[in-house]
Amino acid sequence: MDDAALKALLDSARTVAVVGLSTDPAKTSSAIASILIDAGYDVIPVHPTATEVLDRTAYPTLADVPVPIDIVDVFRPAGEAAGIAEQAVAVGAKTLWLQLGIVSEDARAIAEAGGLTYLDDICIGATTLRLGNRAA
Repeated sequence: MDDAALKALLDSARTVAVVGLSTDPAKTSSAIASILIDAGYDVIPVHPTATEVLDRTAYPTLADVPVPIDIVDVFRPAGEAAGIAEQAVAVGAKTLWLQLGIVSEDARAIAEAGGLTYLDDICIGATTLRLGNRAA
């Protein structure tokens, strides 16, 4: 996906569900989520046990999130990506975004068959900063 398409995708998104957002503020997932919050996104933590992350209500699964999801950002191992892709399709998310270092052809096939935009091995935080924060 070229920069113009990436910027359009990021500019049109409002909600980003971060699957695997850590409760540890020193972890990369927390830093990336903070970048997204600062850029004006409604960041929704998805964590199996936490009830709150970064002062936001956390949900155990994507199915538990009570609002429409634009982007599902994944901070989980590649072996879990296909299952997350299935969940993203089931909730009607628009985009499945696997973070830097995460690639899954199975997740790609599931996401694309479900009509989602699919990105992998790219950092949403760095991309947001590089292309310019969208207006909050």
